[in-house]
Amino acid sequence: MAIVKSRFPFLELPETDVFSFIFERKDRPYPDSHVIFQDADTTQGYSYAHLKQAAVDFGKGLKARFQWRKGDVLAVFAANHIDFPVVVTGTLWAGGIVSPSNPGYTAGELAYQLKDSGARVVVTQFQLLNTVKQACGLAGLGEESIVLLGEQRDPSGRIPHYTAVRNISGATRYRAAKIQPRQDLAFLVYSSGTTGKPKGVKLSHYNITSVVSQLQPAEQYNLTWDGSKTSGDIPLPRPGSGGDKVLACLPFFHIYGLTTTIFNPLYSGTTTFVLARFELEKWCSLVQEHSITFSCIVPPIVLLLCKHPAVSKYDLSSIRMTNSGAAPLSREMVETCFKRTGVRVKQGYGLSETSPTAFNQPWDDWNVTIGSVGQVLSNMEAKICIPVSADASNVTPLDVEEARPLPLGQVGELHVRGPNIFLGYHHNVAATKECLSPSGWFRTGDIGYLDPQGNLYITDRVKELIKYKGSQVAPAELEGYLLEHPQVNDCAVVGVESEALGTEVPRAYVVPKEGALPEDADAIAQWLANRVANHKKLRGGVIFVDEIPKNASGKILRRILKERAKLESAGPQATPLNATIRARL
Repeated sequence: MAIVKSRFPFLELPETDVFSFIFERKDRPYPDSHVIFQDADTTQGYSYAHLKQAAVDFGKGLKARFQWRKGDVLAVFAANHIDFPVVVTGTLWAGGIVSPSNPGYTAGELAYQLKDSGARVVVTQFQLLNTVKQACGLAGLGEESIVLLGEQRDPSGRIPHYTAVRNISGATRYRAAKIQPRQDLAFLVYSSGTTGKPKGVKLSHYNITSVVSQLQPAEQYNLTWDGSKTSGDIPLPRPGSGGDKVLACLPFFHIYGLTTTIFNPLYSGTTTFVLARFELEKWCSLVQEHSITFSCIVPPIVLLLCKHPAVSKYDLSSIRMTNSGAAPLSREMVETCFKRTGVRVKQGYGLSETSPTAFNQPWDDWNVTIGSVGQVLSNMEAKICIPVSADASNVTPLDVEEARPLPLGQVGELHVRGPNIFLGYHHNVAATKECLSPSGWFRTGDIGYLDPQGNLYITDRVKELIKYKGSQVAPAELEGYLLEHPQVNDCAVVGVESEALGTEVPRAYVVPKEGALPEDADAIAQWLANRVANHKKLRGGVIFVDEIPKNASGKILRRILKERAKLESAGPQATPLNATIRARL
C-alpha cells in the first residue's frame, strides 16, 4: 500500500493575495513594457504595466460606484477577450470574488448561477446583453448591475463599459483589500453540471497562488518570456521570435483557462494571443503566423489535429509543446498527432476542485510515459483507494479520511491532498462532506492507477463506469479503441439497460467518416469485439450521430446520450423527442 508524494521539488509557497502575488513580485524576470496579452485578431494588447494600472482603476471604480466590499461577488459572462484579465484582477484587488460563467448559457442557467453565487455585478459583452438582462430579471438584479467589456459599447449609454467604472471623485481613501489568503475566496467557479445542477467550487487566494507556483516546476520552467529554457531535444523558440508565445484557446470562464492562460502568463511573462473561440483553421493559421510555441488544449482539438484534412495546409513546426487536459488521451492518439503534425502532446490532470491542476507530465516525459497524465504536483500527495459506490449519498468525512491506499498498479479511485485543494462547495455542506476529509484529502471520483514511478493513468469516472453482470467496463477505454478505427471520427460510450440480458450494457455513439453506410455500424461493433474481453463488447450496439455532446472543456456530456438512449428504448412513439435529442447533439 502506498501514498505517493511528489517527485517535483518541494516549494516554499507564498501566503499572499493573488493581486500582490502577480503585481508586487520582487523576482519578476520581465520588464513593465512587456506585452502579456495580445488580441489574436487585432493589434490591441496589454503590457504588464498597462494591465496593472487598468486593473487598479477598475477596482477603485467598483468601490466608488458600487460601494464594493470585501467578499462581494462579480460574475463574468463573456467569451475570451483581452479585457477579461483586467476585470478579474481588478475585482481581486478590490477584495471581490470572481464567478465566471459559460457565455453559452441560457438566461435561466445564468440566473441560477447569479442567485446561487449572490453576484452583485455582472460583466458581459454587448452581444450577450439581452441574455444578461433576462437573467438579471430572473435573479432580482437591476440593469444598473451590468457592466460591459470588449470593443462594442452600449449605444444608449445606459450600460457602462468597464473603462468607465472609475473613481471619478478623486477620493484617495480607496485601497487594496486586506486578504487572508487561506480563508478568503478569489473564485467561485461552477462545475459543468454533467450530473444535475452545477455546484459552486470555492477557491481561495492561497489555492490560486499555490497552483501557479506549482505549475512552474511541473512545466520544468520551460515557458519563459525570453525563450531561454528547454528540455532534452525540444528546440528553443525560433531566434528573434521574442520568447515563448502562447495561444489561448481554452475558455477563460473555466478554471483550466483561468489559471493556465491568464495567471500563468502573468507570472511567467509569456506573450499570450487570445482567441475568442476555438476554430481549427484559425488556430492553425495563428500558430503559423505568430510562431506560437505552446498551447493548452483539450482532447477534441487533438482529435482534429489527428484527422482533419485542413491541418496539413499549415506549418505548425514552431510549437514546442502542447498540454492536453479535461479527459484522458490514448497512446495511439498522441503518437498519431505527432507523426502527422509534429506537434508534441503531453497531458495533465485536474478538476475545478484542485484549482485545477493536480498532475502534470514533464516535458521530458511527453514521449516516454505516453498515456499518463504525469506526476502529482509539488507539495501534494496522492493515493488510489477502493472506489465508493457511484450512488452512495452517505459518505462521511471520516470515510474519506480513513480510506486506505491500494498497492501501486491497482485500479481504484484517486484521492489527493495539497495546497491547491478547494475549500468546499458553496451552500452545499452535504456534497462537501462526501468528498473532503478534515485533513484535506479530496476524493476525486476519478478511476485510475499509479505506476511504480508515480505516474497516474486515468481510466474513467466512478459515476461513468458501466456494470455488465457485475464486471466493470470503462467507457474511456472503449472510446480509445474506437478512435483507432478508420471510419470513426469521434465517439462516446455509455451504459444502457438491456431488458433481454437484465443488466447494463455498453453502447457506442459514433460520428462516422463521410460516406459510411448504416450497415458499417455492425462492422465497427464486431471490429471492437475482436479486441476486447467478452464483458466489454458493445452489446448495446453502435449508433451513428452527427456530433458528440461535450462541454466547453471537452468532457463528454454522457447525460445527454443517456437521455437519448432512454428515448430510443421507449420505441417508435418517442420519435419526435428523439429528433429533439438529436438536434442537441
